Amino acid sequence: MQKVAVIGAGTMGNGIAHVFAQNGYAVNLIDVSAAALEKAIQTISKNLDRQVAKGTVTEEQKAQTLANINPLASIPDGVREVSLVVEAATENVALKLKIFQDLDQHAHPDAILATNTSSISITKIAAATKRPAKVIGMHFMNPVPVMKLVEIINGYATDKSITQEIVALSEKLGKVPCVVNDYPGFIANRILMPMINEAIYSLFEGVAGVAEIDTVMKLGMAHPMGPLQLADFIGLDVCLSILNVLHDGFGNPKYAPCPLLVNMVTAGYLGAKSGEGFYKYTPGSKDLVVSPRF
Repeated sequence: MQKVAVIGAGTMGNGIAHVFAQNGYAVNLIDVSAAALEKAIQTISKNLDRQVAKGTVTEEQKAQTLANINPLASIPDGVREVSLVVEAATENVALKLKIFQDLDQHAHPDAILATNTSSISITKIAAATKRPAKVIGMHFMNPVPVMKLVEIINGYATDKSITQEIVALSEKLGKVPCVVNDYPGFIANRILMPMINEAIYSLFEGVAGVAEIDTVMKLGMAHPMGPLQLADFIGLDVCLSILNVLHDGFGNPKYAPCPLLVNMVTAGYLGAKSGEGFYKYTPGSKDLVVSPRF
């Protein structure tokens, strides 16, 4: 496996492409948006510059990594000759099912089809193809070049040999693979999202303020980032979407999203990407400032 394709040039897609390319793989980075592809290459270049400044890669390695990435706008052209496809498009069920139908049609019959989904059923995605045994989840963490974990999710029909191959591949990328089974939220988000939701409920009910909640978790539980800051970093819309998957999948009221989270997403306060969530984000500033709404 020396040639892979990555579908989607957003935050996760460009990070995944970066890691594969840095480890010597030829990568077709595919997105329908030329602007997204251009931005992705710029982001990867800037991230490589940080690695050069830290001494973890050389200028020559940076140049080779960028040379390994081939931006493309077409799925058929980009997946025809690859051994692995990693889909990292928007967390939308209908979109992912359509992408996997296209991948199944155009990718080589022996190619493995992986999805970076953080919550959508691998079994459901696999059922949109004629090769469910070759469909698997590869849930990378953000930022991909930095975070070591890859949550590998078996669909109901995923063949054990495919799992073993993806585990070995993840290790070659310098990652730590953890294999889990396909149930709502998998493991990462089944545990993380209820914690974030409980933090939001604590704020909603007036138990403590934003900074206090995050400080307790950072200093008391040794979390590098408090749950409210982390929610802003993930995107409050993404958090809401995952909580809805958990709530719908298990039918358990403990997963019901906090009304404050629902209101914030409805109003467009999505966290860092929108400029405000539980904190206020000013371009060029690294100061952590609680939103004046709280």
